Amino acid sequence: MSSNIDQNEVKKFSNIAEKWWDPKGEFKPLHVINPLRAKYVASKINLHDKLVLDVGCGGGLLSEALDDYGARVMGIDVTEKNINVAKHHAEQSNKSIEYLHQDAKSLMQSKKEFFDVICCLEVVEHVPDPSELIEDCSNLLKPGGLMFLSTINRNLRSFMTAIIGAEYIFNILPKGTHEYEKFIHPSELASYMSKAKVRLIENKGMFYNPITHNAHFNNDLGVNYISYGKKES
Repeated sequence: MSSNIDQNEVKKFSNIAEKWWDPKGEFKPLHVINPLRAKYVASKINLHDKLVLDVGCGGGLLSEALDDYGARVMGIDVTEKNINVAKHHAEQSNKSIEYLHQDAKSLMQSKKEFFDVICCLEVVEHVPDPSELIEDCSNLLKPGGLMFLSTINRNLRSFMTAIIGAEYIFNILPKGTHEYEKFIHPSELASYMSKAKVRLIENKGMFYNPITHNAHFNNDLGVNYISYGKKES
């Protein structure tokens, strides 16, 4: 695998891998926002029979949701325990999703310009070089294909919300899930996409209420946001 992997992040997610599918556990916020994210992707392209790559798939929450929309999904993750959990749950759910313990760069050897859609959600803020990861994803995407990225803005509000609030006050995420310096301004993400020959089409903010555990999209990019774009032909 490439050097663009933070082994501390791998260890962190390996320690909680068995809890991916517990809707009341550490990943509860993901269980709330996952249907919204999948619906957002499906609203931008008819996923039926499309080749979709879920980069940093974790335990397979998004992969299975995209499979429900008729996509042919492959999920990759650098944490082996995540892949094992995802495979096991897919088998239990009778879903034919291909999961690989692999990173995007190594996958390029066999799947260059192969996928119609690539989703890399809540991943770019966990790698040493997000620009490199986005470029690797672009190389896996067909010309004209769509790329979806989601991450967290870097400002005082996001620090108070995504770290102090989520990890220490409301305890809806494990402590240490996020590192503030790895958060990414929307303008930075847009520049990484442009460098990777992906034309930004839209940014949407996402609000998560830690008390009611409801979430919705809006136009406020202050904390969590999702971006999508099209690879230039």
